[in-house]
Amino acid sequence: MTTITVKTSRTYDVVIGKGLLDSIGARLSGLIPPKSAVFLVSDDHVYPLYGETVCGALEAAGFTVFTHIAPAGERSKDAHRLTKLWLQLADAGFTRSDCVVALGGGVIGDLAGFAAATYLRGIPYYQVPTSLLAMVDSSVGGKTAINLAAGKNLCGAFWQPIEVLCDPAVLTTLPEDYLADGMAEILKYGYIGNPALLEVLAGDIKNSMEDVIARCVAHKRDIVEADERESGIRRLLNLGHTAGHAIEKLSEHRIPHGHAVAIGMLLAAKAAVALSLCDESLPAHMEGLLTRYGLDTVCPYRAEELARYALLDKKRTGNHITLILPTAIGKSVTYQIAASALTDFFLKGGAPA
Repeated sequence: MTTITVKTSRTYDVVIGKGLLDSIGARLSGLIPPKSAVFLVSDDHVYPLYGETVCGALEAAGFTVFTHIAPAGERSKDAHRLTKLWLQLADAGFTRSDCVVALGGGVIGDLAGFAAATYLRGIPYYQVPTSLLAMVDSSVGGKTAINLAAGKNLCGAFWQPIEVLCDPAVLTTLPEDYLADGMAEILKYGYIGNPALLEVLAGDIKNSMEDVIARCVAHKRDIVEADERESGIRRLLNLGHTAGHAIEKLSEHRIPHGHAVAIGMLLAAKAAVALSLCDESLPAHMEGLLTRYGLDTVCPYRAEELARYALLDKKRTGNHITLILPTAIGKSVTYQIAASALTDFFLKGGAPA
C-alpha cells in the first residue's frame, strides 16, 4: 500500500493498494464520528459491481447508509441530479458530522463532491474512484462541479475530500476504452513536467499500474499544494482540456473526456510548433504514445466550432484565454492569446477549416 499525503486547506491521505475496497468502513471510522450517517453516491454501472462490498463494510463499521444511484455517464452531472441529491440529503436529516461517499468515476466524484461542498455550506466527503482517470486525476485536488448546457464544469467549488481510497483491483472490470481514457491524463502528467514518467510509459506498464498511479498522484499533490485554487502552476493540468472540453460538448459526450483531451493535447503540440515554441519532433513523440494507448488523435470538428465552445471555458478572462502549450518533452507553459485568435490557433493545431 502507498500513502500520499496532500496538504491543502484540508490535509488528507490518498491511499493506493489492491484489496483496499472493503477497508473503507474501518478507514472512515477514524475520520468521522461513530454511528454517523453516510450517503453513498454511485452509478448504475459501478454500484452492481462494488456497491454491496462498500455498503457492507460501512454498515459493519456502525454507519447508517443511504444510497443514490445515478445513470452512468456525463449527462448525470447536471443541476437536476444535483438538486435531487440535495433534497435526499435533507430528507435523510444529514448534518455536518455526516459524510458523502463517492463511489465511481469522475462524473460521480464531481457530482457527489459538489453536493457535499454546497449542502449545509459543506459536509465531509470521501472519494472512492473506480476509473483510472478518476484515480490519477479528478479524485485528487478538490475540484467539484456540474455541467451546464453552455459547457462543462461551469458551476463548481473547491472542496477537498477527507480521504481518497484507490484500489487498482477494480480496474480489471473496466473496458479497454475506459482504461485508454485514463491513460490520456497519465500522459498529460508526463508532458507537463514529468519526462521520467514518459520513459516508463514507453515500456510495459502491465504489472506496474499501482506505481504509475502513485507517480501521477504525487505529481498532482505537488501542484495542488503549491496552487490549490488554480491561479498559477495548477493551470498546467489543463493541457489539452480547452479543446478537449469543446470536443466533448460538440460530440454530445460520445467522445469521452480522455479521448477528447488526447486530441486537444496533440492539437496544442502542433500549434506550439507552428508558433515556433517547441521542437518539431514533439508532436510525433506525443502521437506515438497516444496511439500506443488506443487514444484518438484526429480532431473531427472545425476550428471555428471548437473556438465557439472553447470561449465559454472557465479559463477565459475578459478578452483573453490562457492555453497550455508543450514546449519540450516533459515541459509545458501557460500561453495567453486573444479570444479573437482562438480559431486561428486551432487551425495551426490541425483542426479542419
